[in-house]
Amino acid sequence: MRKPEKTPQETFATCSADGSFNTIVKPDVEKIQTMLTFAMADLSVVTRLKETAKRDSYDWNVIFKIHYDTLHALAEAFIRFDKIKVDTHECLFVYLCTKHAELDCEWNTLETIRKMRNLSIYEGVPITFDKWKNIEIPLALYINTLKKIVEEKLKTEK
Repeated sequence: MRKPEKTPQETFATCSADGSFNTIVKPDVEKIQTMLTFAMADLSVVTRLKETAKRDSYDWNVIFKIHYDTLHALAEAFIRFDKIKVDTHECLFVYLCTKHAELDCEWNTLETIRKMRNLSIYEGVPITFDKWKNIEIPLALYINTLKKIVEEKLKTEK
């Protein structure tokens, strides 16, 4: 029998108990800027790939993973302004949802995206065009939201 999914509150409590939220002394603005730059470079390259990808190709797996990596990098960069570094992707996303509700990141959507990534990487389950289309809009929304906020915070930190 499949174990029931944990709520964001249960996940946050587990991450806290496990010591997954690590305090840092201060945000390293230079490192955050580099994380943002790399994430945007990845996104630029994958945007070009989307234009030429065939519907039945494995390109969608690559397109998804690079978007996921971009989301992850921007989320990491963003929470560093809170003087926090997180050990796992799950804890990163639950921190985002719990501590920054103003971002309107939906826990179940982030979990779906995270689990898709894990299935692809660790179990060899490909991301097809149809799977990509199901998560493309929320992924783009979260990436754009985080990008704008990180850029704004960088301006005020300099």
